[in-house]
This record gives sequence, C-alpha cells and structure tokens, in this order.
Amino acid sequence: MTDTMKAVVYHGPGDVRVQDMPVPTCEAGGILVQVDACAVCGSDLKTYKVGNPRMRTETVMGHELSGIIRKISPEADASDLAVGDRIVMATSVACGECLYCKRGWRNLCKDIKPMGFYFNGGMAEWCAIPALAVSGGHVVKVPEGLKPEYAALAEPISCAVNSVEQCNIEEGDVVLVMGAGPMGLLNAAVARAAGAGKIILSEPNPERLAQAAPFCDILVNPMEQDLPAIVAAETAEGLGADVAIVAAPAAQPQAQALELVRKRGTVCLFASLPVGNEMLTINSRTLHYGELRLVGTSDSTADHVRTGLRYLQEGRIDGSKVATHILGLDEIEKAFELMISGESLRVVLK
Repeated sequence: MTDTMKAVVYHGPGDVRVQDMPVPTCEAGGILVQVDACAVCGSDLKTYKVGNPRMRTETVMGHELSGIIRKISPEADASDLAVGDRIVMATSVACGECLYCKRGWRNLCKDIKPMGFYFNGGMAEWCAIPALAVSGGHVVKVPEGLKPEYAALAEPISCAVNSVEQCNIEEGDVVLVMGAGPMGLLNAAVARAAGAGKIILSEPNPERLAQAAPFCDILVNPMEQDLPAIVAAETAEGLGADVAIVAAPAAQPQAQALELVRKRGTVCLFASLPVGNEMLTINSRTLHYGELRLVGTSDSTADHVRTGLRYLQEGRIDGSKVATHILGLDEIEKAFELMISGESLRVVLK
C-alpha cells in the first residue's frame, strides 16, 4: 500500500480535478476500503456544473461506490463484516438520533451527511468510511460473484427501490414512467422486478426514447403521440395506469400524471422541480374524487440497497444494460461529457 492515491476532487463549480492526495486513515470505529468502482450520479454532474449547497470544497466526489474492506477499526461496530469483504453503501449517512432515524427513516434524517459531499467519497483509490456510517448500518456486504462495476449500481437502484415500494405495485400492474433519463429507466427496471406486468414509458427526447427500449413494453413520445389515448388503450377498461412514476424534473408531466392513473391509483414524484420553480399546480378535484395517492420519494436506506443487490444478483436487473460506459478514474471529464450528451445511462469509473 502506497502513501498517496489518485482521486477526483471538487474545488468549485466547473473545477473538478484528478489529483494525488494522501491515502485516508481509518478513524476509530471506521473502515478503510480499497475502491474498485464508483458510478457517476446525475447529482455529481449537477455539482460539477453549478455547485451544490451540501458540497464542501476540496472534497473527494462520488457516492455510488464498491470496494474491498482492507482495514476495520478495533472499535468498529461491524461484527457482520470482515477484511476482504466487498461492500457498497447507503451513502447518505444519518445521525441515528432524530425522530426520522428512530422511526427507521434514515434517508430522511434531519442532519444527513452524504458520502462524496460531506465526507470524502468513492471517486478515489481508497475511501475511509466514517464510524457514524458503520455504527448506523450504512455499510452493506455484496453477494459473491457480482462484478464491482455492477455492485456500484446498487445505490442508484436503491433509490428506485424506495420509489417503487411506495407505489405498492401488485403483480401484473400497468406502470407509467414519465422521463427516460437514467433514473427513469431504473424505476422502470425496478417496477418490472417488483411485478409490474406492463410498463409504458413517456419521453420527448427521441434518442433517450430509443435507449429505453430494453426497459419497457411501450414507448411514447408525448410531443408526437397522444399519451392519454395510448394509456387508455393499454389499460383495463381504459381507466388508466395503476401507477405513474414521474422521473422528469418538469411541472407539465408531474401535473399530467394525476390524469393518467385510474381511481385509487398512485402517482409518485421521483424527480423534484428546480429551486426557484418548485411550485406545482394540480387538479384537486382529480385527486379528491379519484382517491389518488400522491407521494414523493427521496434517497434510500440500507434495506433498499440490499434489495437492489438482490435484483442484480438474481438477474432481475441486468447491470450490463445500465452501466453503459466503463472508464478510468482519470476520465471523469469524459464521463460528464457522455452524461451531458445523453449517450450514457450510468458511467462507472474503475
């Protein structure tokens, strides 16, 4: 083991550098991990472009990491882990003390500290996992045989697992996903794994729509086709989808989704609207008389990560279709370019 490592470090909007830095030390109660894969999230790209209020300067980026435990502090509460284990994380580290944490909603912790934003993250050759994450159960062991570049997908998949679980999908349900970005497609994949019988995907970008074909049954470009008519034609008695998941950060599809589900259907807002334009106008009569469920979803817990790993291991989600580009750690700029162009789903840095 050398004293220095290569890492992707955030210095400010538009200023992300691949640089050498000291290998981190394993704090009391913590774990030291040799990272071999880290996927690049849309939030990483957004931070690079415009910054992020949660992001501290001179912080190692990346939270969708997979790696091998090389050291466990003697003080660590980690009886289920051993040196040599491959791990991933529920990477929004919770305080463990607030009301939300005590109710098991650690993803909603009022004092959350994310890896790759508050703590140094996984776009580096080594990562020190803090004691707070270890004691809080945020470290999850990876099943044998799962490739590191696919294990790294467990964190983004876990966010879709949280979303889909809130939708109460039943076997054979018709699910409408609005938005074919990477997280829209992961929502479609998880909905299928959870038992959805038919998935309709709506996306106005033709390139993204074509990329979505392996993840759904029916593709709809709402700029060229009549989405409400297609949803009616593809659902029982023309009553609408059982569930609509909106993964598009735009007001129009978020409001429209209420009109595209049957009575007692569920609309899940996976994406939020941008700061400054976050208000949404919806039809209260549709919500009221249809007895609809309108839910939001944010982040994930360790249990959601475990479900994501299980879907990957069982082949219910094909990691090779999600990790479309595998690059070296020093190719972070290329990763951002692929994401901006829409060519990639998930880029994974090895």
